[in-house]
Amino acid sequence: MSKLWQKDYDLDSLMETFTVGDDYILDQHLVISDVLGSIAHARGLNKLGVLSEQETAELEKGLVEIITLRLQNSFPIRKSDEDCHTAIEGFLVKRVGEAGKKIHTGRSRNDQVQTALRLWMREFTCKLAHKSATLADTFFDFAEEHRDVPMPGRTHMQLAMPSSVGLWASSYAEELADESRHLLSIAGLLDQSPLGSAASYGVPLDLDRNYTASLMGFSRVQNNVLYANNSRGKFEAILLDGCDYLGLTLSKLAQDLMIFTLPEFGYFSLPKELTTGSSIMPQKKNPDGLELARSRSSVISSCAFRIKSIIRSLPSGYNRDFQDTKGALFEGAKATWLLLGIFEVMIDGLIVNEEALVKGCKPELYATDLVLKRSLEGESFRDIYKEIGLHPETVVSSDPYEALRERTSVGTAGNLNIDRTCVDDIIRESETRLEAIQARYEDLSGLKQLEAVSF
Repeated sequence: MSKLWQKDYDLDSLMETFTVGDDYILDQHLVISDVLGSIAHARGLNKLGVLSEQETAELEKGLVEIITLRLQNSFPIRKSDEDCHTAIEGFLVKRVGEAGKKIHTGRSRNDQVQTALRLWMREFTCKLAHKSATLADTFFDFAEEHRDVPMPGRTHMQLAMPSSVGLWASSYAEELADESRHLLSIAGLLDQSPLGSAASYGVPLDLDRNYTASLMGFSRVQNNVLYANNSRGKFEAILLDGCDYLGLTLSKLAQDLMIFTLPEFGYFSLPKELTTGSSIMPQKKNPDGLELARSRSSVISSCAFRIKSIIRSLPSGYNRDFQDTKGALFEGAKATWLLLGIFEVMIDGLIVNEEALVKGCKPELYATDLVLKRSLEGESFRDIYKEIGLHPETVVSSDPYEALRERTSVGTAGNLNIDRTCVDDIIRESETRLEAIQARYEDLSGLKQLEAVSF
């Protein structure tokens, strides 16, 4: 099929390569979302009287066929198509004839991609919230299992105060839980339909935007059509910022594990199946997954920054610059998804070496404890602090298990106060949202268990 904007001339081949970019490849991610949006739009056109019942039925049949082909990796998008929108319309024209030429009535390609992206991002964010909350739950399990195992606490990488494996693990659990909750709030922001905004200014047709929004399972319409356009790129960046916070957390975790699995520490051991070898040194078992976790965290940050850099100084209304935000969205989203996945496997197989952890609790770890005990007996905190600071050799080893039990304040090693309620709520809410999304997908397509997001 010719391009949707085709005039009476052929585009320069270099200009075609430059303007199409990787869209025809990236748009495979959006085929199912675009089809679902197109079914909703077709029903809206039918309600308006632009499409007859028969035409609508024929279009829906052709659109569902496209979904089936996409699920089989058999729906090609060619460079000459430019994007999935042209490929879908071309397929419909071949299948159902004139009705296929009517499907674009009242919408622009920008309208299509906005709707497809919004559907994709809404589903992905709910899935990511579920996945990160599940990882938080795994950390809570790990913390419960090893809650009373002593572990040297460190600041500035130096020995600081007594800690525990339970405190260390539950800190990541609570952090991931907060980030999961943040993702659900982002999903709420994304839960508004841009369909009907056209190329930023709507159209002189009485499109029932509330009706099409409800068909796709959106809780509301994104009201102002110009804002709907101006939110492109910004909503993607907001989503990737949520991903970036996860990446920051997991990068710190990766660094912790790389340090604490060093032979010189030996606090933890990685399962050998999660390490790689060296091409020259036969003894090596390298933590490549952890090293790449640090790197992928940077990739996620760069994707969020790339989108914000692209949209930063754009005037309102549609601008072609938005096209270059798409690749960054998918790259950052995929990197985040895989990052969470690798740590699910990593924590499941992580071995805790209690003997090495206890051995690492050197005498100086208890210096502050000694200062505080003597201050409770009436001595001046500052005088004792100075005395022990000048003569640290006077501090002797203590029972690391007893040191943990003495920490009774909420959230300390002796009173972790683990509460899984928040994680349970996030998992339950994300599952409820995903079930509602799938129910709408089934209503539109007749296909059960349909998902628009996959990697």
